[in-house]
Amino acid sequence: MLNFRVEYRQRCVEVVLEDASTVGEIKQILETELQIPMSKMQLKGWKTGDVSDSTVLRSLHLPKNNSLYVLTPDIAPAASTSQNSALQESLNQNFLLVVSHREAQRDYSLNFPGSRTVQEMTLAASGISYPCHHLSVCRRASPAPPREQPEECTDVHMVSDSEGDDFEDASEFGVDEAEMFGMGTSGCRKSPMMPENAENEGDALMHFTAEFSARYGDCHPVFFIGSLEAASQEAFYGKARDRKLLAIYLHNDESVLANVFCSQMLCAESIVSYLSQNFITWAWDVTKEANKARLLTMCTRHFGSVVAQTIRTYKTDQFPLLLIVMGKRASNEVLNVIQGNTTVDELMMRLMGATEIFTAQQQEDIRDEDEREAREMVKREQDEAYRLSLEADRRKREAQEREEAEQVRLEQIRKEQEEEREAIRLSLEQALPPEPEEEGVEPVSKLRIRTPSGEFLERRFLGSCKLQVLFDFVASKGYPQEEFKLLTTFPRRNITQLDPAWTFLEAKLFPQETLFLEAKE
Repeated sequence: MLNFRVEYRQRCVEVVLEDASTVGEIKQILETELQIPMSKMQLKGWKTGDVSDSTVLRSLHLPKNNSLYVLTPDIAPAASTSQNSALQESLNQNFLLVVSHREAQRDYSLNFPGSRTVQEMTLAASGISYPCHHLSVCRRASPAPPREQPEECTDVHMVSDSEGDDFEDASEFGVDEAEMFGMGTSGCRKSPMMPENAENEGDALMHFTAEFSARYGDCHPVFFIGSLEAASQEAFYGKARDRKLLAIYLHNDESVLANVFCSQMLCAESIVSYLSQNFITWAWDVTKEANKARLLTMCTRHFGSVVAQTIRTYKTDQFPLLLIVMGKRASNEVLNVIQGNTTVDELMMRLMGATEIFTAQQQEDIRDEDEREAREMVKREQDEAYRLSLEADRRKREAQEREEAEQVRLEQIRKEQEEEREAIRLSLEQALPPEPEEEGVEPVSKLRIRTPSGEFLERRFLGSCKLQVLFDFVASKGYPQEEFKLLTTFPRRNITQLDPAWTFLEAKLFPQETLFLEAKE
């Protein structure tokens, strides 16, 4: 089952259908609910663009909850075309207001164009007769009542059109037009939508939002609080999937279309919802010339002189304006300029049209971004692999250097030990008593010593010599007592375990003996 929230102007219809249903079945339900013929109905808001009535919902791969919009461009709005044309024509006509001042017993004839306002309503739309209307005015007996309550002392009388031939200007009697209708007092004058000399754009936008809410209620677009540059950054320069269109709302209190556009178009729930989902909305008030000049400077800086020149070409009665701006690689582009004389359906269609153009560009940007991120990912992986390879080579080189250093150290120790052993050997060799003659007065013992390499060492010793002399002789040949032992063949005896002070005779190594050297374990 799929849920659809369908908005049409100020109405909202909930539709629940199986995914095997068609788009036409949704329209059939809406035709019953909204009393709009299917042939006049355009169903917008599909993620895949426009679809036909025969399209099966399952083929669109929709989520469970969906939001759609009904547009009826072929159906005229509530006010008829003839009424709109008559109102537009009367805006260009002059009205005569004959005002009777009861206390002064004087009459004042005021000549106004139809576009002048009585507080928030134009003369042409206020219901007074053309070309002349009669009013009477007196001093208030109490403080001014709220604006929506009529003044007790004001009587309105119709006079014939023939009475409008002689026009008198109230200024001849020292009466200001605004003062005559109480518009010169603070109680009847609107607060400006935006202060003229705000220190920064954020403060100006906060004031604008507060005044907009006070005039038109809390159901209005969420205006971005910050500079135009910050709004552009928020809309255009994030990740491609997060980017949005920028909607710039330009307000002008002097336009006769301002109140109708804000209250009926810009604050419509469907418009507010669509703007919040797809746009970053930024606003500015151009009623004051200083604020307008400041806006043109900002637009020139961020969008170029063409946009600023475009805004200059619009007259006051063409405001408010809604500029739809799309961020592009080279420069930002104004997709659409929506004027104040529009309907909710037309406004929604133009917003959707801009969104479709933006979505196509966004999909291309997303693909490019994904490809770029994929390339960057491959490059990062290659860089990481190269870094790891360098790290492994470094560790290998350091290990090799440590091993070589260790070998050098061991070789140095070995050389030192060999030198030390050689020095000991030489000293022992020099300290040995001379080898006695074979035939002498004293008994001589002849020893034959077999080395581990198979060689034999032969030497004669006096029978009275100590065993230490034998040990020194063997050590002088490279077989120190600490590492080798001297053994007899039979019976097997370990000579190195005997007392070094014993003589050869005491050790029974006389007159001759064969020994062999064996490394100690």
